[in-house]
Amino acid sequence: MSYQISIQKTQNPKSKPDQNKLGFGQIFTDHMFIMDYTEGKGWHDPRIVPYGPLSMDPSTMVFHYGQAVFEGLKAYKTPEGKILLFRPRKNMERINISNDRLCIPHIDVDLAVEACKTLVSVDKDWIPEAEGTSLYIRPFIISTDPFLGVKPSSTYKFIIILSPVGAYYKEGINPVKIYVETNYVRAVKGGIGYSKTPGNYAASLIAQVEAKEKGYTQVLWLDGVEKKYIEEVGTMNVFFKINDEVITPSLEGSILAGITRQSTIELLRASGIKVTERRITIQEIYDAHAAGTLKEAFGTGTAAVISPIGELSWNDNVIKINDGKIGETSMMVYDTITGIQSGKKEDTFGWVVEVK
Repeated sequence: MSYQISIQKTQNPKSKPDQNKLGFGQIFTDHMFIMDYTEGKGWHDPRIVPYGPLSMDPSTMVFHYGQAVFEGLKAYKTPEGKILLFRPRKNMERINISNDRLCIPHIDVDLAVEACKTLVSVDKDWIPEAEGTSLYIRPFIISTDPFLGVKPSSTYKFIIILSPVGAYYKEGINPVKIYVETNYVRAVKGGIGYSKTPGNYAASLIAQVEAKEKGYTQVLWLDGVEKKYIEEVGTMNVFFKINDEVITPSLEGSILAGITRQSTIELLRASGIKVTERRITIQEIYDAHAAGTLKEAFGTGTAAVISPIGELSWNDNVIKINDGKIGETSMMVYDTITGIQSGKKEDTFGWVVEVK
């Protein structure tokens, strides 16, 4: 199905950044996609316009009550010049799961994917080609009623912006140091932990700041009730290889169902590696390390793809994993997924979608 998305090109294109000096989420392209929702009318007026500020009333509900959701995916350019997206439908299906939890009307998945493809095509000259770079795609929905009162909004905006990016962590593919949080709680079953909504990330900031002050890159969250079961890293799902088995926390309503997580599970199983989704305690990880059976640990997410974990600190007890080096399983997953994303490896899973 083809959708009528109007396109207004900018009259003042920006200069492109140095591809070898890209950070993450600091530079934005020339255009953005916007679509409006009005109660009784539904989603309407899909359009691509020059990137720029939004004009909103100070009483706009999203500022006060946080009714918003977002997604993150990437576009890549192959050596032959093709433009590929990685599993975009999964992102747009997941945003509707978040929409359900935040009382936001569903978006049409096909239209949302078409909007991503069209916007990326308009700004295709912004896709960096240097090793390890990509064009980050940020779709999000915000409530827009000018009203002070706690209720679902009756109007919304669905917006997509683009940002050329390099590595998410300064360490790149080198192992990161992770601090296990034992004081603060991010989410509990029945809450919004499984939704991709700003409140989850706001709740994680204080622990992240304190972890960085201690010299750690990110926080590993434990469950909010007993504070012993591993959940996720602030920006990634997490995997542990114990003996020849890879274990990742099961989805129990308090962690995000990551698309890179799902892809990693599918890839590992297709490679003949046993993968188990279950509850796992931090004590079990430390016991496996003491027994010499903890082989690897790594995080998965759109931003970093794969990030090996070289060190964990839990209650001042620090352990090094795989001598602080990337493991063979982590490397295989990283090489395969990034190879498929960049068009350098054959996509036997049907994960990539070409932008014409």
